[in-house]
Amino acid sequence: MVFTYRQRGHALKTINPLLWGLLIAISSLTNLAFASEDKAPQGLPAEVITVHLQPLDRSVRVVGNLRANESIQLSPEQSGRIEKVLFREGHQVKQNESLFLLDAAIYRAELKAAKARVKLSRIAYKSAASLLKRKVGSSQERDSTLAQLQVDQAQQELVQARLDKMTIKAPYAGSTGLRQVSPGDYVNIGQPLVELTDLSSLKVDFRVPEIYLMALQLEGEVEVEVDAFPGKFFTGEIYAIAPSADTRSHNIQVRARIPNPEGQLRPGLFAEIELVLQRAKLAVVIPEQAIIPRDGAFFVMRLAEGNIVELVAIEMGQRRPGTVQVIKGLKADDVIITAGQLKLRSGMPVTPIFIDGNGQAATRKE
Repeated sequence: MVFTYRQRGHALKTINPLLWGLLIAISSLTNLAFASEDKAPQGLPAEVITVHLQPLDRSVRVVGNLRANESIQLSPEQSGRIEKVLFREGHQVKQNESLFLLDAAIYRAELKAAKARVKLSRIAYKSAASLLKRKVGSSQERDSTLAQLQVDQAQQELVQARLDKMTIKAPYAGSTGLRQVSPGDYVNIGQPLVELTDLSSLKVDFRVPEIYLMALQLEGEVEVEVDAFPGKFFTGEIYAIAPSADTRSHNIQVRARIPNPEGQLRPGLFAEIELVLQRAKLAVVIPEQAIIPRDGAFFVMRLAEGNIVELVAIEMGQRRPGTVQVIKGLKADDVIITAGQLKLRSGMPVTPIFIDGNGQAATRKE
């Protein structure tokens, strides 16, 4: 069989069948190569991040309880009937502000009698002293009247003190609780009337293992988190450390003070405390989901040149919620896989999807 073709402006020409077949084969192979290149596999998609150095404090996390800066149950020092209640429950009161008035009619009458006796005793003493100066009286009479004057003055002070205690005042500024009595109630000495709490700052008590004793110091910083305000941290400082450790638990009791100007925190709340033992230094910190435990060791998948997966052994340091410090095995600007590791093996190519700090796909590396 002979194949012919016509060039423009020329006569028909003849092509050898073998040559024609060779041309067709070369054309087919070329088209197949281009098609294969267009459809070359790019590897499985995998979420990745770029490793950065971040400030990292050396700290220990413990639990504790919040306590009021000051808290007491106000009680009367004298028995009597409540005449007036001078405050509103759950409100702030000032130092020395009057809160309860007890019926003090008897003490006021006793005070008047005491003042009258003091007045008479003073007159008697002045008279005896005057007679002694004129050589008419005796020193014994003068001393006797002076002693009586002093006794009457002491009695007046005693009655005055009892009268003052019939007004119950706030010993410090704070917030009142729910009162336990009403006007007209008869109360006895020591009977609880109302709780008074200072919430301007709170104390937090916690225990630290003895291995951290060398790192404990006064004015050390603590960060406190409570379930009532998830994700919010309150900063305070240590102001007291117990002089001895517990012989059974080998823990050391520590107390810190937390400013509470807005009154958000309340005594009795359960608290998680992060005690800062050493100030921040730059460290490699990665998400904990990037770590692969295997045979008692820990690994991460890192991208090598050409987006090829390689398995890297790491040594971990401090652990924080959601993150882990890497002491050995990674460095800044390494790209590691944070999701999709189960489908990957060392040496496989991947299509990296870079994730930003908000967990969203990024258009470029972090």
